[in-house]
Amino acid sequence: MKDQSLNRRHVLAAGALMAAVPWRAANAQTPLTVGVIYVGPKGDFGYNQAQAQAAAAIRRLPGVKVVEEESVPETVAVQKTMEAMINQDKAGLIFPTSFGYFDPHMLRMAQKYPNVRFAHCGGMWTAGKHPTNTGSYFGYIDECQFLAGVVAAHASKGKRLGFIAAKPIPQVLRNINAFTLGARSVDPTATTRVIFTGEWSMPVKEAEASTSLIDQGVDVLTCHVDSPKVIMETAEKRGVFCSGYHASQAALAPKGYLTGAEWDWSTPYNTLVKAAQSGAPMPNFLRGGLKEGFVKMSPYGAAAPAAARTRADAVRAEMMKGTFVIFRGGTGGLKDNKGAVVVPAGKSLGQTEAELERMNYLVEGVVGTIPG
Repeated sequence: MKDQSLNRRHVLAAGALMAAVPWRAANAQTPLTVGVIYVGPKGDFGYNQAQAQAAAAIRRLPGVKVVEEESVPETVAVQKTMEAMINQDKAGLIFPTSFGYFDPHMLRMAQKYPNVRFAHCGGMWTAGKHPTNTGSYFGYIDECQFLAGVVAAHASKGKRLGFIAAKPIPQVLRNINAFTLGARSVDPTATTRVIFTGEWSMPVKEAEASTSLIDQGVDVLTCHVDSPKVIMETAEKRGVFCSGYHASQAALAPKGYLTGAEWDWSTPYNTLVKAAQSGAPMPNFLRGGLKEGFVKMSPYGAAAPAAARTRADAVRAEMMKGTFVIFRGGTGGLKDNKGAVVVPAGKSLGQTEAELERMNYLVEGVVGTIPG
């Protein structure tokens, strides 16, 4: 997933709407052409596939036409794609889904076409700074990573887990840490070995990292890269368990797939489409987790132990109530893997805390260092 920390003092709850230009009211089923742009192939078993699943969902809505373009680089090429969708297809709402599409590309198009809405996947929209015909949507997928860690710890024999990560931005660190905390909530001795590849999509490095971790005794692999395909396939080939990310990779690892942390982008897509059709203000900042339907868990695979399912389901029920906190100091404080206290004793950081979006550490139990 391509994202970075949010430059906001307060993260708003899911569904929060910021004031916008006074869009003309219209019938709820007013015809609308929606453009969706992907940085890679939409069948990548990962980031792009998750967005494509949401595009397929809104395609079924009354009055909605969807136009798509795959493998568009984060260059001026995406500006040309957006202009073609606007001028040729008459798109009134565009989803430029990749991180690098936002600035300057989407912002330039938004200024040039003020009557078109642009919704970006990420945490960049800021009131007073960015055009009101733009917005962003994202989800608290670390909730799912925590649950995946719970399942992984139950399945692992040696309690030695592995995480292959792209870049050490806060969202990635948050996922690594949540996965580790989930595992250690089951067994405090569990560890997560992490390898950073440095790129969102680097299949060769991802395969090498998978092999290296398995050779170190890791028996559960998970990741935060654009396409988990090669990681899941390597795990299955080597006979270890795996946990997916972005979309379901169960078909790639029928024997070892445990579960996975998935996006459900159809939730914000639906909200944005309905607002555009009805003439409601542009929803500039949309956020949510399991409770709000922005993220979901992959169905348990055959390899997931019964005890893992029971424990994960119980925690998920708390998350759905909004009562579960992942990052909390407890009685002794939450420490990083260098021994420093990063969340003081007695303090809890809820999902909307901006402090989480500045995360720059790996928690105790993670074996590895942050590059650079």
